[in-house]
Amino acid sequence: MLAIRLIERKRDGGRIEPGEWRALLGAYVAGHVPEYQMAAFLMAAYLRGLDRDETAALTESMLRSGASLDLHGISAPRIDKHSTGGVGDKVSLVLAPLAAAVGIVVPMVSGRGLGHTGGTLDKLDAIPGFRSDLTLAQARAQLERIGCVLLGQSGEIAPVDRKLYALRDATATVESIPLIAASIMSKKLAEGLTGLVLDVKRGSGSFLQTLERGIELSQTMIALGAAHQCPVVALVTAMDRPLGRACGNALETEEAIHALRGEGPPDLMEVTYALAAEMMMLGALAPDRASARERLAGAIASGAAAEKFKEIIEAQGGNPAVVDDPALMPQAEAIELCRASRRGFVAQIEPRAVGRGIIALGGGRTTMEDTLDPGVGFVITAKPGDWVEAGEAIASVFARDEAGLRAGAAALREAIRIGDEAEPPLPLISHRVTQHGVAEVYDGV
Repeated sequence: MLAIRLIERKRDGGRIEPGEWRALLGAYVAGHVPEYQMAAFLMAAYLRGLDRDETAALTESMLRSGASLDLHGISAPRIDKHSTGGVGDKVSLVLAPLAAAVGIVVPMVSGRGLGHTGGTLDKLDAIPGFRSDLTLAQARAQLERIGCVLLGQSGEIAPVDRKLYALRDATATVESIPLIAASIMSKKLAEGLTGLVLDVKRGSGSFLQTLERGIELSQTMIALGAAHQCPVVALVTAMDRPLGRACGNALETEEAIHALRGEGPPDLMEVTYALAAEMMMLGALAPDRASARERLAGAIASGAAAEKFKEIIEAQGGNPAVVDDPALMPQAEAIELCRASRRGFVAQIEPRAVGRGIIALGGGRTTMEDTLDPGVGFVITAKPGDWVEAGEAIASVFARDEAGLRAGAAALREAIRIGDEAEPPLPLISHRVTQHGVAEVYDGV
């Protein structure tokens, strides 16, 4: 009767009290609330919304449903980064070893891709032997030893979130700011952090496409962090085009390796440096962005960041030789250039269409059970605003066979629009959000 009563109340716009959240989620995890009732409750919450106190109570209940990573005794700043997801977003693979190389302890819990967005764990799976299924005890030991761990959400951390996440995707209730915020923050607060940096995407390829919704999500998560003595800073970044050039798991991992060796595309490096600088300032390791960026660039130039990635890979069972030879990762069987159909400006590169193309190639999933081909994807060398001539190479398709090449070419024809003029893309980094307010501090690249 508890579930029915709460469904009715939320359906009619009422509030759910903290004790009721704990009881409902506890009963759901124990199997006493069936999926269809929780689906109805999620839809009611999606349509009616949750106030700030309800969101805090939901987050707390999800956090307390499992164990936390005990990092007491580690004196260095413990800071993670979270992205709300996009296409070509391999920032975590660059940022985690880079931040660890300058003295930040990085306990990074990541997820898998679903729908048009990619997942960090899927990219790491492209590294032969790499394991992300570590226990919390193993994660702590690795953090003490090398300062960084890249792991998936185990059954120990916020187990109710794992069940709710899959159900939200199946019931079209993903794009709810309170549900998104509670899902993210319950996992991040379980990491024992002293700070968190958020990369909140805006634009056509993001879950929350408008600036206003991105700022609202940022402020919600900042408030949740403050309630747990975990300062949070958010940067609002563009996802109206893919980030970097590579889109697809092994291809993105290779591009991240190139970035760690100082050969990354400018937009990827700009976002990575900006987020890492915020991590350093939160950890009191740099007084300002300029000095933080200088140290970060030094860690790239010296090879320290790339060496740290090797350490992480080796510690987690992978082959560290991929950092020197990315060809050791899975490779596509067929490759074909995509050429401009006419002369003009690249007016648009639609990230959702690119993401759907990766799924069509076999490199993305529509259900969590789908098996991925890590070698497929795209490398898109053109950028919005570029002038191209007819027949000029603007991208490459990486596929498993001829049918894949055709599917990939069709996806790129849909995604890349060439016209007589092009509107300027969104600023790469547009806003910085803290508990003190919202500031436009970046001009973008």
